[in-house]
Amino acid sequence: MKIRSVILAGGEGTRLSVLTSKRTKPAVPFGGIYRIIDFTLSNCINSNIFDIMIVAQYRPHSLQEHIGAGGPWDLNREFSGGVKIFTPYRAIATGWFRGTADAVQQNFSFIKRGDPDMILILSGDHIYTMNYQPMIDFHISSQADVTIATLEVPIGEAGRFGIIDIDEQQRVTSFVEKPSNPPSNLANMGIYLFNRNILNKVLWEDHLQQDSSHDFGKDIIPRMIREGFSLIAFPYRGYWVDVGTVESYWRAHMDLLSATSPLDLYDPSWIIYTREEKKPPSFVHDNTEISNSLISNGCIIEEGAKITRSVLSPGVQVHEGAEIYESIVLTDTVIEKKAVIKRSILDKRITIGEGANIGEVLDDNLQITMIGKNSVIPANMTLKAGCIVGTDVVPSDFGGTIIYSGEHVQTRRLPNEF
Repeated sequence: MKIRSVILAGGEGTRLSVLTSKRTKPAVPFGGIYRIIDFTLSNCINSNIFDIMIVAQYRPHSLQEHIGAGGPWDLNREFSGGVKIFTPYRAIATGWFRGTADAVQQNFSFIKRGDPDMILILSGDHIYTMNYQPMIDFHISSQADVTIATLEVPIGEAGRFGIIDIDEQQRVTSFVEKPSNPPSNLANMGIYLFNRNILNKVLWEDHLQQDSSHDFGKDIIPRMIREGFSLIAFPYRGYWVDVGTVESYWRAHMDLLSATSPLDLYDPSWIIYTREEKKPPSFVHDNTEISNSLISNGCIIEEGAKITRSVLSPGVQVHEGAEIYESIVLTDTVIEKKAVIKRSILDKRITIGEGANIGEVLDDNLQITMIGKNSVIPANMTLKAGCIVGTDVVPSDFGGTIIYSGEHVQTRRLPNEF
């Protein structure tokens, strides 16, 4: 059987705030050295699937730069699969992608090249480790038209997902998107394995429906159930999270910072591949205190610094006496002397001025402070919990020395593209 994987990587990701101001959601850094899409790509490689298409749309430049020819994933192949990135194009009677199904349908002439038997539809913005081969075997043995990966979630959270109901043979009997009264706790993971001819048929029929939103979860799957197609639910019981919000992105990082983390980055049998930053080893000075943290290559931690339950990407500099607590600090950011960072997410190439206080730990609710790429925070500035500083902000953009919860600070200049 010939399998082709199609990774949907077009998410605008507006709920991730400043992290997606200049990049698509799958290209957002994660876990120190990775990008979010690395997990789906690595799942394919570890499942021996080397024929991969990536369908991108919103701000694909960072993604294209990261993937390149696919070398880090052993996907720089000319004749036996490899990886190809497809972005929207204008053609007769078509427009930009209007939904997940429309993105696949518009590229179907490329998807069916080489006559793959099955098409594995994946999302590029989830964090999980999954071997797809058992799902493929399950699909073949069940003689299904489409197999859907499912995950049991707490019933109290089921209203946040597309929820599936099944019979005793694992056949899907109903599907409802984000129900107020969930019929079950079986959530759709956004992973679909289609027989190619079936996918071609249902996509074209959906394309002709003027009232369709052209989405797999909202339109394709419910209509296939109504029309009597054979849909089978494949149970997945590992770690999986949609890092589509600031809170879920932050919590997924905190999941990594435990000796019993549900996401094992150190499993030699399941490597997460990535294009790494070319940095020297990290250097940690005397009299520092680092606990339950991930420190990437190229970081410099100076004397008296304290880092607790935090993730530092490559090239971060933490100067004398600075403190970082339950925060995510991305590449080449500089934390000046005696600055304090708490429950914050700092994008790339940020400078935090000496003595600044960024973020807070509140007992009653979780509020993450966000700072966008390339911004400079003045010395002794205070950013309260939950405030947002946009990209390319400079000291003259601040109207005072304290920015309160819920406030936004934006640059008054024309922002840089990258």
